Amino acid sequence: MAAYDYKALTADGQRTSGVISADTPRAARRELRARQLTPVEVQEAGQAKPGVRRLRARLSHKERTLFTRQLAVLLQSGMTVEEALTAAAADGNPKSVKSLVLGVRAQVLEGVSLADALRSAPAAFPPLYRSVVAAGEAAGRLPAVLEQLATNLERTYRMTATARAALVYPAVLGVMALLMVSALMVFVVPKLVEQFAMLGTTELPLLTRLVIGASDLVRNSGWLIALSVAGAVFLFTQALRNPAFRKSLDRFLLELPLIGPLIRTLSASQFARVHATLAGSGATVIEALSAARGAMGNTVFRDAATSIIEKVQQGGALSAAMKTTRVFPPLLTHMVQSGEAARDVPAMMNRAADFLESEFEATTRTMLSLLEPLIIVVLGGIVGTIVLSIMLPIMQLNTLALG
Repeated sequence: MAAYDYKALTADGQRTSGVISADTPRAARRELRARQLTPVEVQEAGQAKPGVRRLRARLSHKERTLFTRQLAVLLQSGMTVEEALTAAAADGNPKSVKSLVLGVRAQVLEGVSLADALRSAPAAFPPLYRSVVAAGEAAGRLPAVLEQLATNLERTYRMTATARAALVYPAVLGVMALLMVSALMVFVVPKLVEQFAMLGTTELPLLTRLVIGASDLVRNSGWLIALSVAGAVFLFTQALRNPAFRKSLDRFLLELPLIGPLIRTLSASQFARVHATLAGSGATVIEALSAARGAMGNTVFRDAATSIIEKVQQGGALSAAMKTTRVFPPLLTHMVQSGEAARDVPAMMNRAADFLESEFEATTRTMLSLLEPLIIVVLGGIVGTIVLSIMLPIMQLNTLALG
């Protein structure tokens, strides 16, 4: 029987530590639970903390969502973390997911906390995910926190799947339009030019000459245009790595008429959801704000979150700090202020996030429904212009023949 140093949480959420005798780390964790303690870290006395082995597996958003839901359900049924991971690995998951879960389980059995074990697979579990799990473990509310995390992941997955499904038809329509116009420019227009030359037509209408010029440009310099577009895309992606350029671009996007409000709504909902999840799981206000800042994709909102953290650390109110940034929707700041008055900021943050996400979904759905007829109108206009440029010389010839 060996001695193990442990860190655990009491029934009322207080941290405690000490030494316990057991045959294995697993037996030590079982003994701690028998004493009404929630083990956070268990390692053999006199040894360094177990190292975290890197796992190179990846999880798609769908796989991560399903795994989180499985783990939450299993833990809420009364299973230990080790037992829940074992059951999740055997629950008909793909081989790659099963291998990853078993790798995490092996490290948990060695005394590593679940959050530290998840850190071994950074490609599968992003920093925000691990932060939420760590906060749940520290507060002794891991099952409830995983339940909320799974709900948030499902909501995000549903929003993403809806947007992708709605974009399929416009994307296919756009590709077909591009192929059709390219075929007209490369194959049809040159043949008609030959026919006009055979008929002796010398002075073609301006529209016809413009279409023929565009056709010659596509046929003779198409490869150069493609290379230019590819080069521009490459330079743009490289420029995004420049913080100053990225900040200017994000600020410009927020000022656009239709895209700006969408980005603002989505960023605000992400901030509110992440903060509410972590604050509700027992994390401190600064920890919740730091995690919310890490979830921001827009640098303007990330800078705003940094400013909020500084003001809160100086003793300022969260709602007042959010107002001074002037980037968050008034609805969110008002609800946070109400939450501070009621001493329940996480609940009000969740309500605000629900409303903002609903608004984002409704606006996105409306914009995508308008995108389809817009593509059809643009395609019809381009094809109609080409047809008209062809018909004008024919009508001109008919007029000359009749005259």
